[in-house]
Amino acid sequence: MKQVFEVLKEQVKHTPMMFRIARYEDRASYQSHYLGILWEVLNPLIQVAIYFLVFGYGFRGSQMIAGNVSFLEWMLAGIVPWFFINSVVLQGTNSIFNKINMVSKMNFPMSILPSITIVSNLMSFAVMLVIMLGIFLLKGTPITIYWFQFIYYFIAMIFFLFAFSLFNATVMILIRDYNLALQSVMRVLFYLTGIVWNIPSLLPHWAANLLQLNPFMYLVNGFRDSFLMNKWFFEMPSYTLYFWFLTAFFLVVGSTLYMKFRERFVDFI
Repeated sequence: MKQVFEVLKEQVKHTPMMFRIARYEDRASYQSHYLGILWEVLNPLIQVAIYFLVFGYGFRGSQMIAGNVSFLEWMLAGIVPWFFINSVVLQGTNSIFNKINMVSKMNFPMSILPSITIVSNLMSFAVMLVIMLGIFLLKGTPITIYWFQFIYYFIAMIFFLFAFSLFNATVMILIRDYNLALQSVMRVLFYLTGIVWNIPSLLPHWAANLLQLNPFMYLVNGFRDSFLMNKWFFEMPSYTLYFWFLTAFFLVVGSTLYMKFRERFVDFI
């Protein structure tokens, strides 16, 4: 547990630096583009349009998924958090590896690099969230008290992504093939998490329950429960405990591996 507290203390101590570096990297990434940072929003919007055209019409986009929830609303509530999750996981896995030479010559801990990835993706997530809520309001989706539950799922998502990214970034240094394997897994999980397919309705009950071992499904379904399905997270106590146990596992293992090997990261590369 000492390693966990040390890593968390580094995050708190260097929070202002995280935001400065994330803002600088965002500007640097798009400085040569005419539309600049606007591409962070345009890219996911184009993908949303493509998925709706392909899967929406395939599923008869006007049909109701549950009650008065249309396919468009259901898909948006899943795909908006998924874009954020997918970007953070893939970029966070490479966060230490890509900057190891620069960071080794500077005076700040490498453990904040996965956090910088999270902060860097927050702006596009916030814009997509606003667009999603705007579409909900235009379609007449009722605003309920369950919408406040979004705060819980957002915090849960940030905690899990930090723990998972720290674990991935450390393993990536030790095992180079890990990154390619994770990319393949994330492509498969896009479909198994039920972003564009209502997985539970397509599989036997036991198979649908097995897929819930995927922590991303807890987060994606949590967004849908908050904005569309009117369900509280404490209605699923065992599932919630499982999610936080998994988060704690990645945080403990990731922190332990990071503290053990951080002085030798350059040697592994």
